[in-house]
Amino acid sequence: MNRIATATFLLLAAVTGRTLADDNASKPHVHEHTTAAASATADVPAAARDAVAAVERFSAALSAGRLEAAGAELDTKVLILESGGAERSAAEYLGGHAKSDAAFLKGVHVQLMHRTARVAGDLVWVASESELHLSKDGNPVTMLSTETMLVQRTGTAWKIVHIHWSSRTKKPAATN
Repeated sequence: MNRIATATFLLLAAVTGRTLADDNASKPHVHEHTTAAASATADVPAAARDAVAAVERFSAALSAGRLEAAGAELDTKVLILESGGAERSAAEYLGGHAKSDAAFLKGVHVQLMHRTARVAGDLVWVASESELHLSKDGNPVTMLSTETMLVQRTGTAWKIVHIHWSSRTKKPAATN
């Protein structure tokens, strides 16, 4: 089985729970970009910490607009899925969509709510759930965002081989 097929199989086998679908394809893409906050819950075993660090470096670099540093964390054949679309290499993502992602993230406050990671040999999956706080047309908006990254050990380094991003607008709390 090739590397991408193996990664996809492990991801599907390992990730449980509901994926939050994007309810509006025209809205901006949203991604995680903070390290674990004090209020976040985390379920990350020690064996996954280096892989999680690669995810955090990628996210921090992307949110800072440092695309070369973000790209250093990606495998050259990374598969990125979002809003029904696919980008099939680091070069494809960094040459296009990454620029708009970085620009969007500059105006967003990300609050990491929960992060889970699991190890399967040289593969680690990292699932993150966040709230994104932003302003749209002068009004505050909160979005719920989920992110799954599959990270593979290549020698002594960890490289992101798969990313899936999903988001939706958070519905206001019901009032009595």
